[in-house]
Amino acid sequence: MVLDKEEKSELMNEYANHDKDVGSSEVQVAVLSRRIKDLSVHMEQAPKDVHSRRGLVSMVAKRRRLLNYIKRNKPETYPDLIQKLGLRK
Repeated sequence: MVLDKEEKSELMNEYANHDKDVGSSEVQVAVLSRRIKDLSVHMEQAPKDVHSRRGLVSMVAKRRRLLNYIKRNKPETYPDLIQKLGLRK
């Protein structure tokens, strides 16, 4: 369920605004989306795992708050980010 260093650095490189960008909201959303995807797979296999479900719900809420922040402050990058991550159809 934990991202490897290589996977996380690939996500950071793909969604970074500049070379040394490791914590921008776009990068955080990308990392959270990957963790949510991995945890969703686990939840399908273990539906009674209440502790993991709580973590999943909190990650989804945090991603939602970050996306709202991006939508408010960087409206030009929001649609591209949503499409790139495949969050909405």
